[in-house]
Amino acid sequence: MIPTVDQAAQWIASGYVVVAPLEHGYVYLVDAFSHDAVRTMHVLREDAPGVTSQVLVPSAKTAVGVIRQIPPAADVLMNKFWPGLLTLNLQPQVGLNWDLGDDRKLDSVSVRAPQSGFVLELLGKTGPLACASAAQSGEPPLLHISKLQNSTHEIIRICDMGDLVAGPLSTVVVAKGNSVRMLREGAITFEDLLVHVPEITRADSVNS
Repeated sequence: MIPTVDQAAQWIASGYVVVAPLEHGYVYLVDAFSHDAVRTMHVLREDAPGVTSQVLVPSAKTAVGVIRQIPPAADVLMNKFWPGLLTLNLQPQVGLNWDLGDDRKLDSVSVRAPQSGFVLELLGKTGPLACASAAQSGEPPLLHISKLQNSTHEIIRICDMGDLVAGPLSTVVVAKGNSVRMLREGAITFEDLLVHVPEITRADSVNS
């Protein structure tokens, strides 16, 4: 039986690492404010020290609670492309009791509101969740639960929604003050962004 959103929310609250489907790949999800759960997620992925997890939120309104100051350009992009495949690198609120993997040394957090219905509904119950691909570090997105390396680990709970379809990664934009740059071109093109934020530039080296 497929777990319900309520069941997944209970697992998150109990400190488990939940595997759930995003748009084009299964991911690990944990309470963003649980140091132990975030640390466990990084261990499961065999991440190198200093690798940080992304934070998922249900809406731009929720992002206000974890972002220090949302630049005007980022606000425009949130309202246009969220929920969706747009990741924004922004400055977190000072004093947040979290450690996403950088020992709170980086003054930046990657935040996104996903369009995956299950996870978006889950976020409405849990609040911000730390997120990382359920594939091992450096591997392509995990499309099939049968390929999950840690499927039998006691700390993991799985929301199996069947095989997923491969697709583009999220577009990544960094916004700080009056500066707004695209770091990675994914599902949303530079031209799409330029329509709404004419001042946006490409980073010197843009991944795609």
